[in-house]
Amino acid sequence: MLLLIVLAALAALALATQAGVVLAQRAHPPQGRMVEVAGATIHVVELGPRDGVPIVLLHGASSNLEVMRPLAGRLAQTHRVILLDRPGHGWSSREKFSDSTPQPQARMIAEALAKLGVGPAIIVAHSWSGALSLRIALDHPDRIAGLVMLAPVAYPWPGGVSQYNYVVTTPVIGSLLAHTVTLPLGLLLSDSGARGVFAPQAMPAAFVTDSATRLLLRPREFIANAWDLVSLRAAMAEQAPRYGSITVPITIIAGDVDKTVSTHIHSLPLAKTAENARLIVLNGVGHMIQYAAPDLVVAEIEAMAASLTESVEAAAAN
Repeated sequence: MLLLIVLAALAALALATQAGVVLAQRAHPPQGRMVEVAGATIHVVELGPRDGVPIVLLHGASSNLEVMRPLAGRLAQTHRVILLDRPGHGWSSREKFSDSTPQPQARMIAEALAKLGVGPAIIVAHSWSGALSLRIALDHPDRIAGLVMLAPVAYPWPGGVSQYNYVVTTPVIGSLLAHTVTLPLGLLLSDSGARGVFAPQAMPAAFVTDSATRLLLRPREFIANAWDLVSLRAAMAEQAPRYGSITVPITIIAGDVDKTVSTHIHSLPLAKTAENARLIVLNGVGHMIQYAAPDLVVAEIEAMAASLTESVEAAAAN
């Protein structure tokens, strides 16, 4: 009898999860085009005029391109802006969960940019995608004109990530949980979890809805996100020794009270290692830099774009 009750409960949760997936996808349909690359389909939204240095915006973990949408809207008034869902996130897919580290995702994004005809771009990367943007600079330097990094991950760190990510990546058990309890439980915790990432700044009132955060709770995306997190630390140990070879201009903006990605572990040593890196540390600011200091972020991106344009024009004149 107990077994029947458990099976019935799991079946009910699985049905509720499927209903939740349908509702989330209806509420947040894809807004752009799909670009096929080896091992993935990348969802791309393009905004703004086509001239000038293109700007590519990359979101972090547990999110999708909508997290970068407010920043994109401001930049698109005068720049070509490309928003991407990382492979396995939002409306982008990936064939293998194991393509979870910056190396394969950098290859996929570089291929997508090439298919879009995007030349060397300023890549603006938040959090997890700090590691991804560095990998693009290392492996695909022809795609990079400069980096603006917001609270970036760049190095291995003590410890690991939240324990549930390891459980979700466990064969059979992880899939069972993702298809039953993750979405109902996630709906209860999504607001408080997002507020924690924003702290000590206040989370915008409509952030969870506006950022399509609930798409993360779909089973396949939740598992992909967990793989991205559990595999990142080892990937950083592998790629970090190469950062000294990156020569493009890098602007790093981080908060001194970031509890999600430590500025001391990541941004400070990166600024000392990369050849043309500049670090801005904001007092009293947490992890969501693009929301806490949007004017500064836009100004730094535009300053880099202007500098790169001047360099190109000067080279052409000579």
